[in-house]
Amino acid sequence: MPTEDKELFDPLAADSGIEWEPVEGYPDGIYEKVLYMDEDGSHSRILKFEPGVETNEVLIHDFYEEVYVISGGLIDTTLDEVFTAGTYACRTPGMKHGPYQTPIGCMTFETRYYEDGN
Repeated sequence: MPTEDKELFDPLAADSGIEWEPVEGYPDGIYEKVLYMDEDGSHSRILKFEPGVETNEVLIHDFYEEVYVISGGLIDTTLDEVFTAGTYACRTPGMKHGPYQTPIGCMTFETRYYEDGN
């Protein structure tokens, strides 16, 4: 069932009603606040990476993904490039990305969605 309507609010506020949860299948120190979840798995969320978190895998998936770095930064170790607050990515299905390091921590806003008919 899709998420219910939500008018403008601060999802990072302590009284938002949305708790930080560990992300299943991710390394320790990565947490999410899911803001929207649809029946097909499409969703939006805020991800928080604690300082010092490292991932080990190159990621490839079958959905579209948009990511905006809210604060902190992360290092794509394959590209050997640092991405800081204000940077954005749009990834099509099959695009390789990662692994990542977050020496100072990082917070991102992410949307994942599937092409019509999937």
